[in-house]
Amino acid sequence: MSSAASDFVVRFLFEELDIRGAFVRLEDAWRSLQARRNYCDTVRDLFGEMTATAVLVAGNLKQPGRLTFQLQGHGPVRMLVIDCSAELHLRGMAKAEAEVAPAPVSQLFGDGRLSLILQNEAAREPYQSLVPVAGDSIAAIFEHYLDQSEQQPARLWLSADEKFACGLFLQKLPGADTRDADGWARIELLAATVTPQEMQALPVETLLGRLFPEETLRLFQPKPVAYDCPEDRDKVSEMLRSLGRAEVESILAEQGEIVVRDDICNREYRFDAGDLDALFPHDTMPKRTLH
Repeated sequence: MSSAASDFVVRFLFEELDIRGAFVRLEDAWRSLQARRNYCDTVRDLFGEMTATAVLVAGNLKQPGRLTFQLQGHGPVRMLVIDCSAELHLRGMAKAEAEVAPAPVSQLFGDGRLSLILQNEAAREPYQSLVPVAGDSIAAIFEHYLDQSEQQPARLWLSADEKFACGLFLQKLPGADTRDADGWARIELLAATVTPQEMQALPVETLLGRLFPEETLRLFQPKPVAYDCPEDRDKVSEMLRSLGRAEVESILAEQGEIVVRDDICNREYRFDAGDLDALFPHDTMPKRTLH
């Protein structure tokens, strides 16, 4: 695919330095993630930055798998969660007060925690990690997390608004200082000049060429990213069947209908008395008479 596509992540290497990087730009997928959510600007932008970060991390996994990041706290922003599959299919949500003023992330979340869950076929059990929030921005939080978990310095530049969620990721590899003692510092300074407008508008080849004009870069094939939160009424039906017909009838008699809310996909499933026979088909079969 071409990096001109609206939703993609692309990895790259500095050929003469032991430094790797990745760039993500989300447009259609990002609009779908925030559709009908009515997030205020502060929450929307935080959610977009975390979404871009999740794609950058997922796109760099040695063993592709399902990656779930969750930021949770007790401040005006209670939770951000983004789930990214091995195929880079996204779903997620935010929970926060209706209006949240801009402030450092540490204030917005209060006593916050960052959790990561990674599931892949190579591991019997999911990998889980839970750490305190350290940093005053989404970028700083994940830089600290990556520094601690991978023992290699990493930098993130993130941008999100109502149209785009973008991110630039760099990581210093173990042999970087041996190849060029000043290389990492030089690349950091150059990358720090990137603007949100450049990340949103420029083809990735042009963007990287403008940021690092004297460096030799190798770009890998861009990977497509998509929003994917399919309806799963069957799963909800199975949950209701597990309650038994008598319990479901009792709830319907009291409430008139059963409403099951799927927050992460922003969807409701409704069941009324007309759905009973479909939920419990075997209970409606005529009983056989023994002679």
